[in-house]
Amino acid sequence: MINYRFYPSLLNVFSRYIRGGNLSAQELIDSINRVPTPTTAAQERGISFEEAVVKGTDEDRFDPEVIKKVRKLLPRPIVDTQVYCQWQIDDVLFYGYVDLIGKFKAVDLKTTASYQPGRYVHNHQNLYLHALKRKGIKLMEYVIAEFQPGGQAEVHVESYALTHPIDKQLEEIRLFKAFLEEHRPLITDPKIFVAPGEDADARRKS
Repeated sequence: MINYRFYPSLLNVFSRYIRGGNLSAQELIDSINRVPTPTTAAQERGISFEEAVVKGTDEDRFDPEVIKKVRKLLPRPIVDTQVYCQWQIDDVLFYGYVDLIGKFKAVDLKTTASYQPGRYVHNHQNLYLHALKRKGIKLMEYVIAEFQPGGQAEVHVESYALTHPIDKQLEEIRLFKAFLEEHRPLITDPKIFVAPGEDADARRKS
């Protein structure tokens, strides 16, 4: 039986919270409840960059060399984009959308102003790999465009195979369930808890 639905960006916020990452319990609850916040310049750039790389939309906003480098790292052929993934972990439905998949690997595009190696070692998006295993996907890859404040741009790659440990993510999911139960009266997002008899499928309804 599925009692919860979690998506990776929310789990990553919780991970930041339990690591003492300058986030209050109220801010975490606001994230859980999807309280609207203004889109930051960094978030807007990330969305625009993905559109530019995958669809060619407004690609002249970015350094053509960076676009070219990133495209060279994408799978050929690209089998699908914005691919829905879900994986049951005990009584949790883990779900989300990965940017694109090839025949053997899934790729998520990232932008940052400052990159540190191993940044995505414990990212909850790594669980997409297990959700996509039945599609033949064996590798989760992050292609990261680092737009440094001085105008320099670099491209980095982090690759994770199915054998990469996910114990930390699974433990954080258990801790997140405990946090939710402790604060249950404050949780207003109807998707987090699955009501008895409700269809647990979390994909976007048209």
